[in-house]
Order: sequence, then C-alpha cells, then structure tokens
Amino acid sequence: MIDSLQFHHIGIATRNIAKTAQAYACMGFTATTVVYDAIQKVNICFVSKANTPLIELVEPTESQSPINKILDDVGTSPYHICYQTTEMEADIEALQEQQYVLLQRPVAAVALDNRRICFLYNRDMGLIELLEEVT
Repeated sequence: MIDSLQFHHIGIATRNIAKTAQAYACMGFTATTVVYDAIQKVNICFVSKANTPLIELVEPTESQSPINKILDDVGTSPYHICYQTTEMEADIEALQEQQYVLLQRPVAAVALDNRRICFLYNRDMGLIELLEEVT
C-alpha cells in the first residue's frame, strides 16, 4: 500500500483552453492565468471552486503533443489524475512494482511552482501524475 499519495487535481485535455475555462466559469469556477510549459509543450491553467476538486486544463501547443491523440480520440476529456507525494522516488519505485510504467522521469513543472512531476501508466488505472510536495 502506498499511503504517501494525496489527491491533487484532475487533468483535462482541451484544444482551446480559453473556451474550456469559460465553460467552467459559467459553473462558478475561477481560472488562473494561462502558463506555457516549455518542457511539456502545453499551455496550462487551473480552475477552482470551493469544495470542489482542483481541475487542470491542458492545451497542446505542438502537433506532436501526446495530448492531441487524446483529443483526436475523445475530444475535451479528463485524462489523468494527479497525486501529491513527499516521497517521489520511493513512490515511483513502489508503483513500478505494481506494474506502472514510468513514462517520464521527474521534471520541473512551471505551472506548479517548478515542483517536479512525472507521469506513470497502468492499464487498470490509466495515466497518473505524481507531483512533488514541498516539505
């Protein structure tokens, strides 16, 4: 059991971050400023509302972005769940022991105060993101 993981946000793939943010605004959400992440090659903003899970809107900025495949297959859609951890390397190792495949080594995420993130995939769970918690 991996007890160190705590829910952080749901990632939503979108082709038009402004339109999707506006749709959330109509439901009472507030959006952050859009940030370009050069490492991930995406635009990102977060939408939030009291007593509601945090939502990350992710818009591809290049045709080679893996987000485009998701958008081509299902359109604007949830595609990952992010968990915060204080034990990034140990949790990666524990998840790999549970048949998760590490898709990306930890890198700085500009939209998350340059905290490190990584992505893992499990065929029974889907795509998850780990976010390093500042201790």
